[in-house]
Amino acid sequence: MIALWQAVFGYEAPHNAPALTIDKKLALADRLFFVALAGDSVVGTIMAGYDGHRGWLYSVAVHPSHRQQGLGAALVTHAERALAARGCVKVNLQILAGNQAVAAFYAPLGYAVEPRISMGKLLAQNGHGG
Repeated sequence: MIALWQAVFGYEAPHNAPALTIDKKLALADRLFFVALAGDSVVGTIMAGYDGHRGWLYSVAVHPSHRQQGLGAALVTHAERALAARGCVKVNLQILAGNQAVAAFYAPLGYAVEPRISMGKLLAQNGHGG
């Protein structure tokens, strides 16, 4: 998974380090982390989160050699079903402004740009500076 995320996302910020993110998600044991395999190779991932009302999608990644085959859409649909089974009424996700290719991927799946401003804060007590 780490190699896939590095290839797809190219994370540079320490708080986005794949090993840290994966370890923290697995520690939650919320069963909202899904992995697609081709043989013994990880070729896709998606993480979801749920707060009791809204769901979130994160880290949707498909290895370049497995794109354009419906795997990304299948991962999103699988995560949506898992969230719906928990009672989720709305799913959100974030993409970088100007990333038209990713926006074009999500549009046929029913996602639309909403008039929101995303804000964030790194918490120093969790080792991310501040």
